[in-house]
Amino acid sequence: MNELIDAFRESVAQSGIQLDLSPQYIILCLLTAGLCAAVIALVYRFFYRGSCYSANFTILIVMSTLATTFALMTISANLVLSLGMVGALSIVRFRAAIKDPLDVGFLYWAIVVGIACGAGLFTYSILCTLFIAVVYIVLSLIKSGVHSYLLVLCYDPSAKDAVDRTLAEINCRKKTKSLTHTKGHDELTVQLKLNKEDNTIADRFDSIPGVTSAMMVEYTGDI
Repeated sequence: MNELIDAFRESVAQSGIQLDLSPQYIILCLLTAGLCAAVIALVYRFFYRGSCYSANFTILIVMSTLATTFALMTISANLVLSLGMVGALSIVRFRAAIKDPLDVGFLYWAIVVGIACGAGLFTYSILCTLFIAVVYIVLSLIKSGVHSYLLVLCYDPSAKDAVDRTLAEINCRKKTKSLTHTKGHDELTVQLKLNKEDNTIADRFDSIPGVTSAMMVEYTGDI
């Protein structure tokens, strides 16, 4: 039995699976992971398009990258510890709900970068991080040309014709989201897609007799 274990250890050592973690190598891994995590966090910070930016999620991106790098270095350095870590991580449950799909993408991006840095693929990690960042920024700039809003109107039924005429005068793509009829009161929610910001739309409806309120909010798909 001892001969079998010794043979297994010798085979693992010759295969190069286990890495010799010197202080210089550890520092290089963590610095590369930190640099890539900073790029991801900056892209998330300045090109976030959700309804409410979370500084805590930016911190989570950096921590996830560094923690994943640390975990991969541990797995690469000791086969026994790697088996124990797999067993420990298999019982972890994450119950925090992530509402925005883009947040999931950023978190996955950070984890993958941490895996690559922990495996010693430094050039690969930096190049892929920069490539994904450029692609995301370009897509964000293309999408930013269209402004989507929700127009919420509350009015008396007698003002319905005037409201419909004013809506028809707005030159943009429109889609009715909801229409609620109650006794002596109607509530209409319309999605407007504008090529440029127009803060006068709500004022047009406020001037209509019978309209009790007109509100416009930016629509990001989160509500």
